[in-house]
Amino acid sequence: MVADTMPRADAGFSGSYDPGDVMFLLKPVTMAATDVATKEAAIQSGRRHYSEMIAPEAIPDAGYLALYHSALARNGARLGQDVASLAAALAQRRPGSEIVVISLARAGTPIGVLLVRTLRSWGLQAVHYSISIIRDRGIDLVALAHIAARHDPRDTVFVDGWTGKGAIARELRAALADNPHGFTPALAVIADPAGQADIAATDDDYLIASGLLNGIVSGLVSRSILNARVVGPGDFHACVTYPQYAHADLSRAFVDTVAPLAATAPPCAIGEHGGRRALLAAQCEDMLQTLLADAGTSDRNRIKPGIAEATRALLRRMPERLLIRDRQDADVAHLLHLASGHGIAVETLAGHTRYRAVAIIRSLGNEA
Repeated sequence: MVADTMPRADAGFSGSYDPGDVMFLLKPVTMAATDVATKEAAIQSGRRHYSEMIAPEAIPDAGYLALYHSALARNGARLGQDVASLAAALAQRRPGSEIVVISLARAGTPIGVLLVRTLRSWGLQAVHYSISIIRDRGIDLVALAHIAARHDPRDTVFVDGWTGKGAIARELRAALADNPHGFTPALAVIADPAGQADIAATDDDYLIASGLLNGIVSGLVSRSILNARVVGPGDFHACVTYPQYAHADLSRAFVDTVAPLAATAPPCAIGEHGGRRALLAAQCEDMLQTLLADAGTSDRNRIKPGIAEATRALLRRMPERLLIRDRQDADVAHLLHLASGHGIAVETLAGHTRYRAVAIIRSLGNEA
C-alpha cells in the first residue's frame, strides 16, 4: 500500500463550518491529551516529535475572550481589506480557472474560508481544502493525492495566516521540491514579516483576531497529529475534534464578521511580494541570531517570533520570557494578559524589528 498514491473518495468533513466553506482532509481520532510539562520535556529531549502528541485545550476565560472581541472590532476591517487584496492576487494567477485554496491546518483555515467566500462573492469559482503540514515531517501526501484526483494542481495555492520565522514555508518548499502529484509550493499569507511567502497582503506583524484562539475559531478542530498509532498507510494526518466546546464556538461568527468586509473592500495591488522578501528574511535572521545568542541556545525552535506565534507558545508551550516591543500596543494586550496569568517574565524587545512580540521557550536542560 503506497500512502501517497491513494486518493480518498469517502473522506473529509467540515468541522463546525458550513460544509460549503471547507473540507478538512484530516482523520478525526480519539487521543488523550498530554499535559504541557510532559509534552515539553518529551520534545526537548528528542524522545517524541511534537506532532505525536496533542496538548489539552480549554475555553479561555472571560477576560481573554473580551480581548479577542476587542481585537476583532479593532482590526476586522483591516483584515477584510487584506483578504480582499490577497483574493484579487489569487484570481490573477490563472484568470478564468477554478481557484483551489489549500489551507494549512489549522491557522490557515479561517483565512482560507474568508478567501473562498470573497472569491465567490465576486462570481469566481473557488473551492477550499484544509490539510496538514508538520515541521520536520512534511505535508500530507495522501491529502494531496485526494485533491489532485479532483482538481488541476496548477489551479492550487497554499494558504496560511502568517509567517513567524518561516519554518512552515521552508517545510512546504522542501516537501514539494519534487512536485509530487504536480503541486508547486506557492504560499499565500495575510502577514509575512519573515519574508518567506510568495504572496502576502502585508509584512506587518499585526494582530489577526483568529490568532488569539485555538479550536474554537478553527472549526472545533485540533492541530494536526502524525502518530503511527492512529495514522496508518493511506490515512490522512489525524486530528482531535472538540464537540464539547460547541457552545463556545466562534468559528462561524469570526468569518461571518469579516467576510462581508472583505467582499466590499477595494483590493489593493500587492504584486508577488518578491521585491521585499530578501530584506525581510535577512532582518528576521538577524533578530533570530541575536535572540539565540541571548538565550544561550542553538535551538531555533525555542524562538517564537510574531504576535500569533508568541500567542500559541503561551497557550500550549512553556515560555520563560515574553519580549514585547511596546507594552502600550493594543495588539499585544492579550499576550500581557496570558503572561500575567502564567507568571511569565515580560521584557523589552530591543533593536529594529518588524515583530511586535517574541516568546522564548524555557529550556528544561535536556535539549536533544
